[in-house]
Amino acid sequence: MKRLILALAAASALCWGCSKGAEGVYQGYVEGEFVYVASPYGGRLDELAAQRGATVRTGEALFVLEHELESQGVYRAQANLKRAQDTVEDLRKGLRPQEIDQILARIAQSEADLALTRLELDRRRNLLATGAVAKEDYDQADTAYKTAKGRLDDYRAQLATGKLGSRIDQILAAQAQVKAAQADLEQAKWSLDQKSQAAPRDALVFDLLHYRGEWVQAGAPVVKLLPPDAIKVRFFIPEQSLGAVRLGQKVTVSCDGCPKPFEGAVSFVFPQAEYAPPVIYSQDFRSKLVFMVEARFDPETARLLKPGQPVDVRLAPANAGGGA
Repeated sequence: MKRLILALAAASALCWGCSKGAEGVYQGYVEGEFVYVASPYGGRLDELAAQRGATVRTGEALFVLEHELESQGVYRAQANLKRAQDTVEDLRKGLRPQEIDQILARIAQSEADLALTRLELDRRRNLLATGAVAKEDYDQADTAYKTAKGRLDDYRAQLATGKLGSRIDQILAAQAQVKAAQADLEQAKWSLDQKSQAAPRDALVFDLLHYRGEWVQAGAPVVKLLPPDAIKVRFFIPEQSLGAVRLGQKVTVSCDGCPKPFEGAVSFVFPQAEYAPPVIYSQDFRSKLVFMVEARFDPETARLLKPGQPVDVRLAPANAGGGA
């Protein structure tokens, strides 16, 4: 296709004089601005829904690359997020019911021990008053009572702490882990989505560059699309006529086999000459310079034109073409 276009351009540039069938008529060719659809990741081409020559709508599936690794990445990210969320919830709740029950059992045991040591302390206090026991025996009973009381106070403090959540800094750190896990999950989902590509806009499937079962490199196009409004005509005008061309100027395009001419408008004039001789310009050489001009059409008209198709272009007078 490129060789054909270059050959047409060369023929137009070198023979513009002989190509003019009438005043203001020039040779040109149809060119398409193709959309190449690719995935940023590589892989085996497992599904190819697009068919050459078919028309696809925006969002319609085109192809799918193998994606087992990306699917596993999503599952792993979901599991990490669930674990991080459970950690935050656990920190907010405090101890589990079973752990609370263990502390309550220790408190009950300590209360019984404290009651027993209090009785023993009272008995030895009375015996000390009568001289029946030594001062050391009373001191031992007093120490046992204080130890039992301290153990009970410790268990009650553990119970109060266990019913509270973790410290705020621990909860904030766990919440940060949740946000990181959510970001990892979004990235994993994006990577999985990139293995499936859909049509970015309404277009004609102009060509298929890979087929099912082939290995596709990362970034390599698989489907070549041609949107209906991405077709233009390029033609060449001599240097002497350049000043008469204006943006928006109307053009009429005719081609072999076309039922009737198509109407469009000049959309761009190239600022540099095409196929200029590599010498200092003289009056003779200037007469051979040509400039490329582009014209566009409404989408319904553009559908009837085919890239690479040779055409004849007639420029309307500048004052009739809407150009400034």
